[in-house]
Amino acid sequence: MMAMRTGHATEGVTLDDWMRSQRHRLESALERCLPPPDEPPVRLHEAMRYAVLGGGKRVRGLLVYAAGQTGQTSSQNVTAALDAAACAVELVHAYSLIHDDLPCMDDDVLRRGQPTVHVRYDEASAMLAGDALQPLAFDLLARMPVAPALIIQATQELARAIGSRGMVGGQAIDLQSVGRSLDLAELEAMHRLKTGALLQASVALGAIVVGASSAMRRALDRYARALGLAFQVVDDILDVTADTATLGKTAGKDEAAHKPTYVSLLGLEGARELAQQLSAEAHAGLAEMGEGSRHAERLAQLADFVVLRQH
Repeated sequence: MMAMRTGHATEGVTLDDWMRSQRHRLESALERCLPPPDEPPVRLHEAMRYAVLGGGKRVRGLLVYAAGQTGQTSSQNVTAALDAAACAVELVHAYSLIHDDLPCMDDDVLRRGQPTVHVRYDEASAMLAGDALQPLAFDLLARMPVAPALIIQATQELARAIGSRGMVGGQAIDLQSVGRSLDLAELEAMHRLKTGALLQASVALGAIVVGASSAMRRALDRYARALGLAFQVVDDILDVTADTATLGKTAGKDEAAHKPTYVSLLGLEGARELAQQLSAEAHAGLAEMGEGSRHAERLAQLADFVVLRQH
């Protein structure tokens, strides 16, 4: 089993410490960008805040920050733009979880160890909260203090990642696949859309904000494609190896719903081997950055974190 390189420090800061500080930075930014809970319509704004500020690993936002470190600038404007991009991907992720948990989708009652939004509030409030979070994400991108051309690139990147040819399309395929047998290529295609697309966009947004070169962005995209799929493979593994308390969501849900997964297709050990292969592919992508790879240590560490996480 590969060892996670959390002990390796960049500028004297370990991965654990960096993740803690960046999560705090992101939580503060999310708190600022969300409507206050006492602003009408109060119930809607409470539901939005409940969905977004309820914890989580914040992997997507962390990827924005880590990709941003590959650039050579750390101006105040770039810092603010990275905060906006990190918030945008986390808002979109929160909206997707709200909708995924609805009775018409996966019908789940637990998320991040707490009642899902439609259980805590009601189904209509949950639907509207998700609907409101998505445009807020694009509003943040539109107001980034960077060149207009970069704002357009970032907006297009996120829009492509979450539409019918990305996250939403993957969810549609997932719902249509219940009780069906998929081969490995079909399963991979589904999850590159449902899970991988937003993770890829997170890396791309960080690179766009700091003005990364085309060559560097190609290398980062190879990294992100592998990482995005690895994340889902590990999710499938944890669904059968971890309990509900550890996961913060209902364990064994995929198997009970007869959903195709990497574990059901490859077996547990086969899925673990695939996760390791994808991790190696992600690291190979970073190596393509050449001299620039020395600025990508956090991305390398996050790849290890994703594959070795326990929840």
